[in-house]
Amino acid sequence: MLPRRLLCAAVLCLCFAGVSPSALAQTAPAAQQPADDASSQPGAQPAPSPANASLGGPVRNIVLVHGAFVDGSSWNGVVAKLQQKGYHVSAVQNPLTSLADDVAATRRVLDRENGPVLLVGHSWGGVVITEVAANAPNVAGLVYVAALAPQLHESAMDVMKAGGPMPAGQSISKDANGFLWVDRALYHADLAADVSETVARVLAAAQVPIAANAFDEPVDQVGWKNKPSWYVLTTKDRAVSPDLQKMIAGRIGAKVVPIASSHLVPVSHAGAVAEAIDHAARELSRQQQ
Repeated sequence: MLPRRLLCAAVLCLCFAGVSPSALAQTAPAAQQPADDASSQPGAQPAPSPANASLGGPVRNIVLVHGAFVDGSSWNGVVAKLQQKGYHVSAVQNPLTSLADDVAATRRVLDRENGPVLLVGHSWGGVVITEVAANAPNVAGLVYVAALAPQLHESAMDVMKAGGPMPAGQSISKDANGFLWVDRALYHADLAADVSETVARVLAAAQVPIAANAFDEPVDQVGWKNKPSWYVLTTKDRAVSPDLQKMIAGRIGAKVVPIASSHLVPVSHAGAVAEAIDHAARELSRQQQ
């Protein structure tokens, strides 16, 4: 047992490191093994981590990966709807500094899941889940939401070029640090035309820029080749054209769910997106019985 003085010092370190009581309350602590547990004995095999758990049983875990120019809160409406249906939902917070960084952030969340996971990506998040899912044994299926799904060794830019110039491209500029931003005056029209202007102004003010170089990073593995996929196709999209989305969905063999929406469909049609995810999870669950 630690001396009282050392124990106090450890608690103080946690406080000054920025771990708030609310954060601790919201995070489920990892179960600690007793000192005499069989897994602690010499030669014993460690218990399997959640990421290596069997995919048997119903799919009740949903992990959501956001796109560029937003953060994980863009999924808030979808999260609430899915929680009402009884799902365990996690929204990744991508740093948007590189593909590798976003992949690492998503894997950290997946490693905490217990049981099979339905992995969902919006827009740029589709590139992330494509890379992650190939080497994630607990991912049972994928849902692409107005998302990019590269082929092996393709980048996001490679995929976008196949669709030609889009109106939203004119509202994006690169700053001196190499990050891309959407013009606040055009955010509503180009990304979120079917949300209120008030909400669009908030989204524009809170936008998270993405490193321009991230769009040129190719994927090294492709998860949709061996995982069942669904595709939410936004028919009023000014950022990723409906025709390009149709091509993407076709080449990955995804089941298509069309929604008459702008690009930010998780915000403008949270209920419909949640229904599409719920349908995919139920179908996966039936397949695994």
